[in-house]
Amino acid sequence: MSVSLYDVKLARAVLLVQLVALVIIGCVFAVKDMKLGASAIAGGMAAWLPNVLFMFLAWRLQAQAPAKGRVAWGFALGEVLKVFATIIFLVVALGVFRAAFWPLGITWLSVLVVQMLAPAVINNKG
Repeated sequence: MSVSLYDVKLARAVLLVQLVALVIIGCVFAVKDMKLGASAIAGGMAAWLPNVLFMFLAWRLQAQAPAKGRVAWGFALGEVLKVFATIIFLVVALGVFRAAFWPLGITWLSVLVVQMLAPAVINNKG
């Protein structure tokens, strides 16, 4: 589920919870080894930064009040950009910076799970 489906306040809260989750997981891995911690942070950023990018694109398109058919195309374009950005971040982290695979993958998946679960938890509290 993407950030554009939520209102602005909820989207910010979800992104903040994702950021907190990636920092906590990165710190847990850093206790073992700093390279593992950096790899975990890189994995979390590979999931979090494309969501931030998508959120900014969605808010920008919302302000323009596009025509009916353009909403779906804008959403699809945003999702495609998000997927490509994620792939690029993961390739750079693994290929260029030689990040450790397991911490990177675990943090990346954890941030994605937080993205799916956080809206339900936030809505139940509010």
